[in-house]
Amino acid sequence: MRHARRTLLATGAALALATGVLVGTATTSQAATQQACDIYAAGGTPCVAAHSTTRALYAAYNGPLYQVRRASDNASANIGLLSAGGYANAAAQDSFCSGTSCVITVIYDQSGKGNNLTQALKGYWPGPAAGGNDNLANATAAPVTVAGHKAYGVYVAPGTGYRNNNTSGIATGDAAEGMYAVLDGTHYNGGCCFDYGNAETDSTDDGNGTMEAIYFGNSKGWGYGAGNGPWVMADLENGLFSGVNAGYNANDPTVNNRFLTAVVKGGANQWAIRSGNAQSGALSTSYSGVRPNVSGYNPMKKQGAIILGIGGDNSNSSAGTFYEGVMTSGYPSDATENSVQANITAAGYADSSSGTGSIAPGSRISLQATTSCCTGDYIRHDDADTKVVISPVDSSSSATVKADSTWIVRAGLANSTCLSFESANNAGQYLRHSGFQLYLNTNDNTSLFAQDATFCPQTGQNGQGYSFQSVNYPDKYLRHYNYTLYAASNGGSNAWDSATFWTDDTSWLVAQPWG
Repeated sequence: MRHARRTLLATGAALALATGVLVGTATTSQAATQQACDIYAAGGTPCVAAHSTTRALYAAYNGPLYQVRRASDNASANIGLLSAGGYANAAAQDSFCSGTSCVITVIYDQSGKGNNLTQALKGYWPGPAAGGNDNLANATAAPVTVAGHKAYGVYVAPGTGYRNNNTSGIATGDAAEGMYAVLDGTHYNGGCCFDYGNAETDSTDDGNGTMEAIYFGNSKGWGYGAGNGPWVMADLENGLFSGVNAGYNANDPTVNNRFLTAVVKGGANQWAIRSGNAQSGALSTSYSGVRPNVSGYNPMKKQGAIILGIGGDNSNSSAGTFYEGVMTSGYPSDATENSVQANITAAGYADSSSGTGSIAPGSRISLQATTSCCTGDYIRHDDADTKVVISPVDSSSSATVKADSTWIVRAGLANSTCLSFESANNAGQYLRHSGFQLYLNTNDNTSLFAQDATFCPQTGQNGQGYSFQSVNYPDKYLRHYNYTLYAASNGGSNAWDSATFWTDDTSWLVAQPWG
């Protein structure tokens, strides 16, 4: 029997796919005669902020959705729509950013109130960028399609954040408001705090009730719901609330749809949490009732800033992906929100590419070995320990084995033009090398972990699929050897550096996800 059995990471379409530049299939879908903010207006609760990088939120809107800045010359460009009321012109971004990288600098407010979102500046908690500001999102890290049209979301890695502390029309004090966001329900962590909504205007924690924002993640530090998370909760400052009680509320379910609609609304001694699958079906209500039974939240003391991807005091250790969201004046009815949900599901959110060969961030994949001994083997984590191995997986395998062999592609933690691989059934845990062996470990948000968990795809060394180069050891690639994964060079002092079968053992096919 051969001494080595090796697996790696998979087929995708070369470095272009690694940067998320995928070609969506154009369709002849037409924009709706009413979009989300038209529906809110008809319900008597008009939008006072409307943000999206994927589509228009008014049927008549024909302005820019967002702005990007490229690294090569620091030039900027606005990215607009294919037509009024329609979908993002992603081809304009691809052309402008070709040959270089881009970040999203502005997310424009479609409501006419001027409530644009820009780089969050240093708050109580500093960010990682110059001056203590937060990072800006990589513009190509979250590709999707909407009605078959290619678009990009806002990929928030820890340290990324957007804010507007000088808004117009956003609720203050105890005034009523509503908000929704469409998010990637598979991209989250337990850091504080992936929020969208109303926050303090001084970027500091100003006490209970000074915020009202949608939170999405699996933090249990302040509140949580049923299961292991993630949960949609309300960040009301000094508390993530899943219901009327501080801490646990059984009626707030774990929700992890690939595309998730999250809703929070609040008024005078009333508030609600709702959520649903952004691709189909209706909204469910997790909580609707009086303000939390903790002092300081009735009446509320909202200040009217808008945040995305961070907490009110610029807490910026969270992760998530945002596609669209609005804030309203007044407390929307459930019926209005149900109509908005129908508009969202009709928009046709989908992954930017499907099937074998896709390694775009957000894709769910399994990674298949190409060595002749092991073509039925896939990369999987071993539940008995934290090691990463290859083993056979097929249709008769248990649900656990299938889930252990499924990975969510993320923009590289250390280099967003490369890739990281998150476990599909252990959120926040990534493939990373340590001592050149591969493990499944929880992201501790250190620079070392980010580098150890980042791999740059190249054409497979044996001509099949991909080979994955370690970002911090460029001579080493993901390799299987004796059924175990390593970061290995082609010849070296370690047994797993053996030149025998190296090209096969470092080449991987991207397969349909098992789990």
